[in-house]
Amino acid sequence: MVWKSGRQWAEPERKCGRPDPRWAEPERKCGRPERNLRAHCSVGAGAEESDMDVSSATGKMCGQQRTGGASGCLGCNGCCSGFQPHPWSKACVTCGCSGVDHVPGGDAEDDQHMGRLLAGSPCSHLTTKVKGGGGLRTYKRNRMIVTNPVVSRKDPTFNTTTYDWAPAGLNQTLAMQFMQLIPEGQRPVAGTAGALQRRRKLLTQLPVYDQDPMKCQSLASEEEISSLLLFVKRYKEEVLGVGEVALPGEGGALSEAAAQRQLKDGADHGSPPSTGGSANGTHQSTKTEYRCSGCQGDVPKESLAVYAERAGYHGALWHPGCFACSVCGQGLVDLVYFWANQKLFCGRHYCESVWPRCCGCDELIVGQAFHTGGDGRRWHHQHGCCWRCGQSLERPCQHQTEPSALTPAF
Repeated sequence: MVWKSGRQWAEPERKCGRPDPRWAEPERKCGRPERNLRAHCSVGAGAEESDMDVSSATGKMCGQQRTGGASGCLGCNGCCSGFQPHPWSKACVTCGCSGVDHVPGGDAEDDQHMGRLLAGSPCSHLTTKVKGGGGLRTYKRNRMIVTNPVVSRKDPTFNTTTYDWAPAGLNQTLAMQFMQLIPEGQRPVAGTAGALQRRRKLLTQLPVYDQDPMKCQSLASEEEISSLLLFVKRYKEEVLGVGEVALPGEGGALSEAAAQRQLKDGADHGSPPSTGGSANGTHQSTKTEYRCSGCQGDVPKESLAVYAERAGYHGALWHPGCFACSVCGQGLVDLVYFWANQKLFCGRHYCESVWPRCCGCDELIVGQAFHTGGDGRRWHHQHGCCWRCGQSLERPCQHQTEPSALTPAF
């Protein structure tokens, strides 16, 4: 795919002291500076993903900023009729809540988001090419439909329960056992609060602007684009993973399956084959007791556990409810983890361990100088202001008493 850089992107000067809070006029321009994106979009599913014309990408970015979504805010009790985007914050101009509280998008968009994240990683087998998508990949999300007969005096009927996600590689009996091991409110049953929580966690733990420069509004140079793409490439190769569910003692089988995938990938790319992890299987088969790497409690041999390939199959496993980010404590959405310093992280907090995050726009501050507040919070220099009125942080404004005036709730 060839990026055509003939279109000029001219950004009108943006000043933090702008007094008018109504910044989302329909005619507002994209606000992106002119820059050449050639040869910067091959991370992920491969160079084929780079075939999108830059003019269409520009239109998409502009459209995302100009138009609001139809989803009402979940945190405002009906006071907000739909998401109205701010020019650089991820908050709603109408109600001040995060875009996550409006749960924009849908399943197809979520699966494309996950497909881009997992492509180019050892978990790329969980993705598939989009037909006619020019090499783009989408997430092969495992859904589960459970049908139970209801016996009555009349003809029997059936209750059907649909799970928006279930662990891959399990039969329905084991998948249902897994669901029983996580809190009821977190079970992703379609149309319930658990399914909604899963989507919110997906948007919060794995922000799309942490992996795709085209979703960022604050990258100011070619060097920053390159730095972000290199960072994404490295964490896909070295840190990113998806947990696997199995009974204690079955880590050896998981290790063998992972080795087979590596052999296949090596053959596809002309790399020399590597040996599998059969030693792990021997080690696992001799163990009689298993401890959760999270809570350090016992894991019964008949109870499902979560393994992380990055942590090794021979010693580390978790209760399903303990497979959580070591920083925020949230259960990891769809078991997607980042493994660093012998700890589990969600995507958001792993990225924050490498780059600071702007409290104004929620994007990573890549290779820039930044403003640090007295409380340790950090901002891009141009975002170090009240996001409602643009008043500098150093001078109080009329919105100072609002909890989200300086830092919108992400």
